[in-house]
Amino acid sequence: MKKNNKRAFLIVLDSMGIGEMPDAHIWNDEGSDTLGAIQNHPEFNCPNLAKLGLFNIEGVKGEKAPMPSASYARMHEASLGKDTTIGHWEIAGICSEKPFPTYPDGFPAEVIEKFEKLTGRGTLCNKPYSGTDVIRDFGEEHIKTGKLIVYTSADSVFQIAAHEDVVPIEMLYEYCKIAREMLKGEHGVGRVIARPFEGVHPFKRTPRRHDFSLVPPSDTVSSLLKDNGFDTISVGKIYDIFAGVGFTESYPTVSNTDGMDKLDAVMERDFNGLCFVNLVDFDMVYGHRNDISGYARAMTEFDQRLGKVLESMKEDDILIITADHGCDPSTPSTDHSREYTPMLVYGNKIKPGINLGTRNTFADIGATVLDWFSVSSDKISGSSFLEEVSDITDSKLLDMAIEARKNSYSPYSNFRVGAALLSKSGKVYKGCNVENAAYSPTNCAERTAVFKAVSEGECDFEAIAIVGGKGEEPSELCAPCGVCRQVLAEFCTGDFKIIMGTPENIKVCTLSELLPYSFGKSNLE
Repeated sequence: MKKNNKRAFLIVLDSMGIGEMPDAHIWNDEGSDTLGAIQNHPEFNCPNLAKLGLFNIEGVKGEKAPMPSASYARMHEASLGKDTTIGHWEIAGICSEKPFPTYPDGFPAEVIEKFEKLTGRGTLCNKPYSGTDVIRDFGEEHIKTGKLIVYTSADSVFQIAAHEDVVPIEMLYEYCKIAREMLKGEHGVGRVIARPFEGVHPFKRTPRRHDFSLVPPSDTVSSLLKDNGFDTISVGKIYDIFAGVGFTESYPTVSNTDGMDKLDAVMERDFNGLCFVNLVDFDMVYGHRNDISGYARAMTEFDQRLGKVLESMKEDDILIITADHGCDPSTPSTDHSREYTPMLVYGNKIKPGINLGTRNTFADIGATVLDWFSVSSDKISGSSFLEEVSDITDSKLLDMAIEARKNSYSPYSNFRVGAALLSKSGKVYKGCNVENAAYSPTNCAERTAVFKAVSEGECDFEAIAIVGGKGEEPSELCAPCGVCRQVLAEFCTGDFKIIMGTPENIKVCTLSELLPYSFGKSNLE
């Protein structure tokens, strides 16, 4: 069911890696650090990102913000790969155990022969190549012969370049669709890419590039949100990366500037759901061309535009900024690099300055977005970090107690209770009642939560939410029993908040109101 006026903005700075991952040597990416390669350039100036906490992230060099306005983490890619599709799929909740196939020596003869037969056109090149170099070297022959320029890169891509006067753009797209249908299974590359160009030598690529991706093999954050009635808006090539699956709207872009313009327009709307943005110029225009100054300048321009994004955010908005892989412009390679990526999470209801450390997978982002909309993330990989960064409201804590109640073991009373205990560190401990045939060993939900927290080293608490009743849904105002009140008094002050009832009828009181004369440590002195 929809929640009113709740929005999430997920921005992917395509290729903004922050340092080599432990297995970088397997990918020949030792020493790669995309952010490190540009941050000392005189054209790099990103005060908004610095204030959010970009340089507070583990392993990132630079002047740290004393009080970051966002919470932050370093993201580890669990999937085997370093390409756009695998990176975005993992952000959205899919971890890929196998890398997509790559072709450092070009595509096998049987693949090219089948493609030529299906399209009725010959091909040129069939090698890994730079996109600008390949039209420089093969463009004139393509114009003379009408043959398609087919090439690849270190990524899992089958790219088709053609002059728009020789192959009209819609025809080029049809050829790409043929290739996409053909390239499955053993040769299931991540993307088939249309690479149109125009003019005379030196030729110029046009902005009508189009990616044809594999269909995601399972649910993603966007498909689950769409299935639950939320808006899912794509800006940039996000729609293409997910083969259109899971989106209610799509706004293609021709540049980072165009992407930010479209993001600004979406932010002016009162939609209800996720806006998923990719800014591709960092990768396509600067990373792959080893353009350090251009990359630094592009980051500065993004940071300037980010200021308006931050100002436009509403009370129930959340902003997450991350990346999908690296593409270090300072290394000899022009290919993607196996790097950690940054994650900044910001919003009025997000605690600032929480260091989430190094996360095991990009998929934690997708799980967190689903958690933001109270949609179950059981169908995707990753663990939500929302509880760690959220300012927990009474109603949110009550929702957590309702979730805990589902695990109640109460075959004798059939009275199911759930509790959610908020510690001063911001962590929430859930508990349910556990009954026993010999009644005295039975444990209440409140004590289950407290003992769980204390056993993990937490002894300072702010609030507890309690729900109970005999039906499927909590139905009664369920106050702690006398024993539980005494246990709470052991660890909590008199102003400790107790939240009871149902989502439609919440009652809040303090511990001192429930237990005005508790027995405590002072009585034993």
